[in-house]
Amino acid sequence: MAAFVGVAATGAVIARSERQRRAYTPEQVRGRLRERVALAEVSGTGEVPAEPRAETAVPAWRRRLTGVAKGVQRSAAAALGWLRGRVGG
Repeated sequence: MAAFVGVAATGAVIARSERQRRAYTPEQVRGRLRERVALAEVSGTGEVPAEPRAETAVPAWRRRLTGVAKGVQRSAAAALGWLRGRVGG
């Protein structure tokens, strides 16, 4: 049982760090929008260009680790569900 809890906790930590990495403050969002509007005005088309992604190349180790973490989360959740069904809780 402790192994399942440890695996689930590890998955939660990885998921939380990923959410924090992708989070932007309202000031950052406003700044990016202003930059895109300025680019659209300069180009004269009136269309706001798609924002270029700063992280186009994700390292292979990060993709593997993220995939493993998601698999661990799913298997831990399945194991806990099975255990609850067996115990009757």
